[in-house]
Amino acid sequence: MSLRLGFAVALVAIMGTAVAVPAQTRQKKEGPVYLDPKDAGPDYRVQGEYVGQATGRKLGAQVIADGNGAFTVVILGGGLPGDGFDGKTRASSQANREGDAVVFKSSDASGYSGQVKDGVLTAQSEGGSYSLKKVERESPDAGEKPPAGATVLFDGTNVDAWQNGKMDMRHLLEAGTKTKQKYQDFKLHVEFLLPFKPEARDQERGNSGIYMQDRYEVQILDTFGHPPEFNGCGSLYRQHSPSVNMCYPPLRWQTYDIDFRAAKFDSNGKKTHNAVVTVKQNGVIVQDHYEITAKTGAGAKEGPEPGAIQLQGHNNPVFFRNVWVIAGQGEGRGG
Repeated sequence: MSLRLGFAVALVAIMGTAVAVPAQTRQKKEGPVYLDPKDAGPDYRVQGEYVGQATGRKLGAQVIADGNGAFTVVILGGGLPGDGFDGKTRASSQANREGDAVVFKSSDASGYSGQVKDGVLTAQSEGGSYSLKKVERESPDAGEKPPAGATVLFDGTNVDAWQNGKMDMRHLLEAGTKTKQKYQDFKLHVEFLLPFKPEARDQERGNSGIYMQDRYEVQILDTFGHPPEFNGCGSLYRQHSPSVNMCYPPLRWQTYDIDFRAAKFDSNGKKTHNAVVTVKQNGVIVQDHYEITAKTGAGAKEGPEPGAIQLQGHNNPVFFRNVWVIAGQGEGRGG
């Protein structure tokens, strides 16, 4: 079914049978890049997450800015990802800015219409009206302090732990660097900030990643509002989709907590056990004891030697803060 579902169909899906909606096909183009919410314009203020009730059932909505006053409105049964969403009931419709509101209408004769205005998403039909209010979630792991035994890799004071590391005027670490130290098993905490690129599409939209041992990538990408994707945020890049897409809207701090156990090799260099990883994004496990079958993407060849932790540079202004690691404790288990 096309993403151009009417909102009426969306509500029927949410309150009854699940509707499968494929990922939207997006043409590549860059467009404007915003790094500060104050400069991001009216579309950014509409984009985000909304929560409410319809006929006694909780609903969530994710409104995605597509550039130039166009939006995708995604309705989720049960609530937001990680907070009630049933994992299957989702439906989408296209919306456009009309004056000071973003308006969507059903594509059939059922009579549904709705709008997003002043932080409230409303829909009306002959059967009644529904209202969802905007919320701004924060990761429960944001600002987590390094425990005893941890090594602080970045705290906003210097880039001494990083090869060719760069810190901007806000004291944030820029993507495109890797640790000087190399690691086997470890637990890693990192917080990241995606740019707002409303006209960008697919892998152009805030692309970066966390490479474990320079071999295996946990993807960083603005896939806010998408279903889980094998090359989306929270994925083991092009190898394993996250169990749930916990990507927040861009220009909001997000967290990864990565528990990594290195692959094992015998004395002849033959791999005897795959690397194992558990990943929490914004407090929710999205990869659970996943066995990584091979290097991902442009990762280095697998081997018994330790490797660096890389914050991938991919020609996108992605930034990091509060990065720390506990070496030797990775067991592939979540916190």
